[in-house]
Amino acid sequence: MIDSRAQLQLCVLLPTQELLNVPVSKIIADAMNGSFCIEPRHIDFVSALVPGVLSYWDLGGREHFAGIDQGILVKCGQHVSVSTINGVLSETLQDLRSQMQKRFLVLDDQDKRARAALARLEASTLRGFWESREQFSG
Repeated sequence: MIDSRAQLQLCVLLPTQELLNVPVSKIIADAMNGSFCIEPRHIDFVSALVPGVLSYWDLGGREHFAGIDQGILVKCGQHVSVSTINGVLSETLQDLRSQMQKRFLVLDDQDKRARAALARLEASTLRGFWESREQFSG
C-alpha cells in the first residue's frame, strides 16, 4: 500500500468539466518565470500558469501529459488543483501536439467568427446612434 503522504491528488478543471482527477507522484508545470516541479511533501503555494504542457507521473511511475491554456495552480496539502480555460490529455507528446493543434485551430476559428459578429454588432449600434442623432438634430 502506498503512503497517502507520498502522493498528490491532481485535479484539472475546465469551465464546463473536470478534465482530470487522479492520484500522482509528481507534477511538472510551466509558470511565467519557468518550469517547476511539485512533489507530495513540498510546501503549499499558488502559481499562475502559462500555456504549455503539464506533465504528471502516476503512482506506477509512468509519465502522462496534459496540454493546457493559461491558468492557476493551487497546491494545498496533498491536493493540487489546476483551473484553465482549455485542456487536452495525452499519453505521448506527439499525440498531445496534434490534439492541441486541432483544438486550438477550432478555437481560433470560433474566436474569429465571434470577433466578426461583435464588429458587425458594434457597427450596427453606431449606425443606429448616428441615425438617431440626425433625426433629433434635423
